[in-house]
Amino acid sequence: MRQSKHEVKLMAQLTFVLSALSVLIAVIGFVYTVRLGRQQRWQGELDGPIPKTVEEHAYLRNPVFLAYVLAVLLAIFAIGYLALRYY
Repeated sequence: MRQSKHEVKLMAQLTFVLSALSVLIAVIGFVYTVRLGRQQRWQGELDGPIPKTVEEHAYLRNPVFLAYVLAVLLAIFAIGYLALRYY
């Protein structure tokens, strides 16, 4: 199935917008992390006690693990959508 020029242009625009959004989220996350690290260093709280709920739910309360799971799910969704849409 051949794509029209309009579809290709629309897909390129969508890719650009999603790429810009990804970079924006990464920059915001980096700035937030740096500020939080500086704030905790000033307060002297680099290694504090782990809350009980985090100990009980180590994976569910881990934002890095949740980010990886979300990224994998979004990648699977995008691959599935594109496979069904264009093939």
